[in-house]
Amino acid sequence: MKKYRKWSVFLIACSAIFLSVLDLFIVNVALPSIKTGINGTDADMQFIIVMYIIGYASFLITGGRAGEYFGKKKVFLAGMLIFTLASLFCGLSQSATQLNVARFIQGISAAFMVPQGMAFIPGLFPDQKERIKMLGIYGSIAGTASVIGQFLGGLIPDLEIISQSWRLIFLINVPIGITAVMLGFKYLKELPVKTTGKFDFIGSLLLMLTLTAFIYPLIQGRELGWPIWSITLLLLSGVLLLVFIYYQQLGVGMGKLPLINSGSFKNFDFRMGLLISLFYYLVQDSYFLINTVNLQRGMGISSARTGIYFVCQGLGYVMASMFFTPLVTRYGKSVSLAGSVIMITALLFHLIVFNSNAASQLYIGIVLFVYGIGCGTILPSLMTISLKSIPEDKMGTSSGIYLTLQQISVALGVALVGGIFFSKLQHPVLISQFSVAYQWATLLNIGFLIVVSALLLLMSKMKQT
Repeated sequence: MKKYRKWSVFLIACSAIFLSVLDLFIVNVALPSIKTGINGTDADMQFIIVMYIIGYASFLITGGRAGEYFGKKKVFLAGMLIFTLASLFCGLSQSATQLNVARFIQGISAAFMVPQGMAFIPGLFPDQKERIKMLGIYGSIAGTASVIGQFLGGLIPDLEIISQSWRLIFLINVPIGITAVMLGFKYLKELPVKTTGKFDFIGSLLLMLTLTAFIYPLIQGRELGWPIWSITLLLLSGVLLLVFIYYQQLGVGMGKLPLINSGSFKNFDFRMGLLISLFYYLVQDSYFLINTVNLQRGMGISSARTGIYFVCQGLGYVMASMFFTPLVTRYGKSVSLAGSVIMITALLFHLIVFNSNAASQLYIGIVLFVYGIGCGTILPSLMTISLKSIPEDKMGTSSGIYLTLQQISVALGVALVGGIFFSKLQHPVLISQFSVAYQWATLLNIGFLIVVSALLLLMSKMKQT
């Protein structure tokens, strides 16, 4: 295959990760505008993020296996087409319920299209060195999508192209998605399928029900004053979790391919890496939620300017990931520990700088940039810490477990930290309440990052002894 043809097919494959990441980050900055447009509640803002993640996390492993069973090209095109249609429905939604149902479908379709996009890379670049290089570019495209998403998420709602310009943050996916489907149909070549074994749809459904029964009452229950049904759902989520674990163990005993194979958990690095990642990802998207709302509603900063501020964070992330990622192989967990310390320090400065309506624009940009440096220092190494000693035959299953836990942690963080933030806002909401709410929520995120630092130190000491 000619080089330019390889690059063309590679970019088509990358459209899946680009759209999925763009759609997650573009929403973060636009949440206040969306809330106004659909007459939503604070809980609805959390669900706009969470419903996408629940759909994505529940079917991520199943989506990867579906490509092996039905054909990666077919699943890629089907996932991209459904994602595009769901984006159209998001942009046309007239209520919070309609929007969040469409977001849920977006998440499920992303879970099927993203794994296929990555699966095309080994066939396009069989040389190991070239493949590693292209995987790095693949990751850079995801990072670039996050920066573009934050910028557009702030800019688009302030445009006066249509009466409710926030709808365009979803509608811009439509031409991109249609183009990707048309080019993918023409240029992508189908990879060999594996018809042995079955993918675990029942396990995916059980995981989805467990996550929904746990996260939904955490968000909606707080909004409604913790009615009995919310407590009942929380208890039911525990029962569903036990059923899910039993079903997975039953599948292993019967020789089936379970959604999550418990054998990976016998690996010390994997267990500790998952625990560290859990606490880190509790912070990741909850940070964007509380800062977006505080900047726009608490400090009166426009959506467009908020987007520009978050671009500062994104640039810090990209720069740090490019510089510090190569140092992980040499200095190990010390690099990750440095990243968590930088993030904690930056959040402490957030509490100072973001506590004033007259905060300097320069200082806001600087603290966001430093926070991004911390993220870019620790985040790229988390998956390496978790998977570095996993045997090759368990790598696929283990990476699927890691990515699923990553998304579950993000949703849980939005529910917990967002819940603390919004619980401090009384009705009617006063501007002075945002400062208190922001302090409580940010202190909780600092606590999570302190746990991350402590676990990294513990892991280093246990390895030395």
